[in-house]
Amino acid sequence: MTGKTTPIPQLQLGQTGPMIGTQGLGCMGMSEFYGTSDEVESRATLEHALELGVSLFDTADMYGIGANEEFLGPFFKVFRDKVVIATKFGYTRTPQTPDDWSIDNRPEFIRRAVEGSLKRLGVEVIDLYYMHRRNDAVPLDDSIGAMADLVHEGKVKWLGLCAVSEAELRAAHAIHPISALQSEWSIFTRDIERHVVPAAVELDITIVPYSPLGRGMLTGQSFAIGLTDGDARQYFPRFSAENRDANIRLVGEIEAVAGAKGITPAQLALAWLYGQAKRLNAKTVPIPGTRKRHRLEENIAATSITLTPEEMDLLEPLAHAVQGVAV
Repeated sequence: MTGKTTPIPQLQLGQTGPMIGTQGLGCMGMSEFYGTSDEVESRATLEHALELGVSLFDTADMYGIGANEEFLGPFFKVFRDKVVIATKFGYTRTPQTPDDWSIDNRPEFIRRAVEGSLKRLGVEVIDLYYMHRRNDAVPLDDSIGAMADLVHEGKVKWLGLCAVSEAELRAAHAIHPISALQSEWSIFTRDIERHVVPAAVELDITIVPYSPLGRGMLTGQSFAIGLTDGDARQYFPRFSAENRDANIRLVGEIEAVAGAKGITPAQLALAWLYGQAKRLNAKTVPIPGTRKRHRLEENIAATSITLTPEEMDLLEPLAHAVQGVAV
């Protein structure tokens, strides 16, 4: 495994945001969805990420139904001047209704959500505030307008959107500048490349790919076998019994390219994303999630790995062969 101890490169968030490391850290799995987590190791991973130059830490009010923001709060308090806090609103899950995946973008909901996040995070201002998902029953003028009000009131610094279309991105940006777009983007999921990425490039919006490792599938053929009962991925289409074997064979092709280069499949997947972003001239900060320091180091090392055009070409067809939709 390629190691890395020097800080990673930086780029500017959006048009007016801070300089941030070119890889962020997704914190969701520290609290929910991917099985049990060791809080001591997770905290050590957060601090080690800072040492390696990570500055963007990603959470949401629905991760652990608030528990993830509460877990991160003490860490943010200690290192407030070194971190860029990104959180999200939109899902209506509560401890009483954990299976309620409804989306609410109404201004009154946004106001309640931001106050809850500020309290759980223990901060006076959120750096980057995302609309987690769009409910198109609420006009963008209303929801983005409410988000803009939070900026004017000093509760939020920069705005972001998640998983929106090109048209939605452009419309929102016309109401108030959007600094970041968070969408799924990986070797296996490339839908945003045709229309959304060019729009983000034109508008100088930083793309923050989530699940750049395919929710762990791109880390190796053995990953998708034997997921525990507490792991939500066992219910995702790409991990299902009817799709898993075909997708694992594709991961085998990734392993072959990675092995020939002397790097891990995860590093290859992240290096591909950096290479593809460069091809498309897109400012990109992927946020692979991990709860362990050695995985963090593995992921961070990809910031200094460059794939050859031939290696990029070998990986080009894989997305078209993936079985099962992305979640």
